[in-house]
Amino acid sequence: MKFFIDTANLAQIKEANDLGILDGVTTNPSLMAKEGIFSTEAVNSHYKAICELVNGDVSAEVISTDFEGMVAEGEKLASLHPNIVVKIPMIKEGVKAIKYFHSKGIRTNCTLIFSAGQAILAAKAGATYLSPFIGRIDDMNWDGVDLIGQIAEIYAIQGYETEILAASIRSPLHIVKCAEAGAHVVTCPLSAILGLLKHPLTDLGLAQFLADHAKGKA
Repeated sequence: MKFFIDTANLAQIKEANDLGILDGVTTNPSLMAKEGIFSTEAVNSHYKAICELVNGDVSAEVISTDFEGMVAEGEKLASLHPNIVVKIPMIKEGVKAIKYFHSKGIRTNCTLIFSAGQAILAAKAGATYLSPFIGRIDDMNWDGVDLIGQIAEIYAIQGYETEILAASIRSPLHIVKCAEAGAHVVTCPLSAILGLLKHPLTDLGLAQFLADHAKGKA
């Protein structure tokens, strides 16, 4: 399973990349705004900076919601760097745009997925990645991880090549459960990735090893 970090913060991206396990980055307009980046010129410059940090796919989201606008914006984003994957919302015009980009060899990430039906449409259109938002599904008292498993089963049966990119990850447990359910990729905040490192028995064991070593030196 691939690990992406879900942020536009360069310091966090570098920290995750330095771990040696990072495969890519996902961003969105909200994450850009969080970093104080709003203008098109500033956003595009930031995407280039991210691509220079990470040797992997970087999802860059369009703002337009009409077909022509998404195509024009997506083509500009794709031209910024070979690692750019154009992020397209799961709407009618978005499905059309994904199909267009697929025909042109431009990779896409279909975002805001909340059902298996949407996942089928995205795969049929030729999306490279599919982003089910499992945390937001959990917020509605449904099980987001169950959706990952359902999509994984459908894709395996039908032979779809679209990769399932589990998004809206809230915890280290979400990451583990998505791996069990068949997600090809998870995109997570840095805190969730680092949370995988933690276990009290590891801390106790290391403390004991160091204590015993210190006794031997005394």
